[in-house]
Amino acid sequence: MDSRKLRYFLAVAEELHFGRAARRLNISQPPLSMQIRALEDELGTLLFKRDRRNVALTEAGRVLLAEARNVLLQIEHARNAVQRAGRGEVGRLSIGFITPVEYNVLPALLEEFRRSYPGISLTLREAMTDQQLAELESGTLDVGLLTAPVDRPVLSCHLVWRERVIVAIPVAHEFARSTAPISVRRLASEQFVMFPRSVAPALYDDVTQFCRRGGFSLTIAQEVAQSQTIISLVSAGLGLAIVPESMQGLRRAGVTYRSFREESPSVETVVAYKRDRISPSVENFVNLARKQRRHQ
Repeated sequence: MDSRKLRYFLAVAEELHFGRAARRLNISQPPLSMQIRALEDELGTLLFKRDRRNVALTEAGRVLLAEARNVLLQIEHARNAVQRAGRGEVGRLSIGFITPVEYNVLPALLEEFRRSYPGISLTLREAMTDQQLAELESGTLDVGLLTAPVDRPVLSCHLVWRERVIVAIPVAHEFARSTAPISVRRLASEQFVMFPRSVAPALYDDVTQFCRRGGFSLTIAQEVAQSQTIISLVSAGLGLAIVPESMQGLRRAGVTYRSFREESPSVETVVAYKRDRISPSVENFVNLARKQRRHQ
C-alpha cells in the first residue's frame, strides 16, 4: 500500500460514489477504479460492495477506512515535522555567551528568536571566550557570542556589537565625584582588577597598550575571569577596572562608571559557529544576531 492508493480509497469511502471521488481527486474515473482494484488485489479482499447504483464499504473496507485516516494523518505530520526541521523551526540549540552580552545584544536577540522560532529548545550557558572557542570546535556548543578576534580556521564569525571600554570606579574613590570623561593619564597611580590575558588576549593587549600610551603600566591587584566578579571587587574597593561599556547595565551598588576622554579601545562581540555545523536553526540564530549589529 502506498499513500496515493490510500488517498484514492479514502475519497471513495467518504463519497461512496466513484464519480464524485474522481472529481474530488481531479482525475478521471477509470484510473481511480483501477487503483481501487489494485489495492483490493494487494490486500486479497474486497473493500467495496458495488453495483450500478450503490457503493458500500465491506467490513474490511470499514477497518481500512479508520486505519487509512490514521496513516495519512501520520504521513502529513511527518511531512510537516521534516519541513519545519528543514526550516530550522524545531529542534535544540546550545548557545554560549560572555557576560557583557547580557547587557547589550542578548535580551533582544533571545526575545526575537523565541518569537520567531518557538519550536526550538534553547540551552544557554555563560562562558568565557576561550572556553566557548574550545566547545564550539568540539561541538558541545552550536553557536557562541564571544569577544573577537576569532582565529580558528574551523569557525566562522560575524560582528554583532562594538563598544568602547570605560573605567569602573568604587563610589568612595575621589574619581567617583564626577561623571565627566576622565583622562587615562589620571589612572597612573591606581591599582586595577583585571581579567587574565588567556581569557581575551587581544582585548588585554589593547587595554595595556592604551595605558602605556597614557604614560604608565597597569598595576594589577587582582586577576579574575568573570566580568561580574570584577565589578564586585571594584565595589569592595579592591581597585578600578577597565571594562566594556555594557557592564554599566549590571548596576552594582558601590560602583560608578566614567568614559575616557581619549579614544579608548573597542570591544567587538561576534556570533561564532563551526563551519560544518551550520544547521538551519544555527543559520536562523546567526541571521537574527547580525540584525542586532551595533557600532559605537
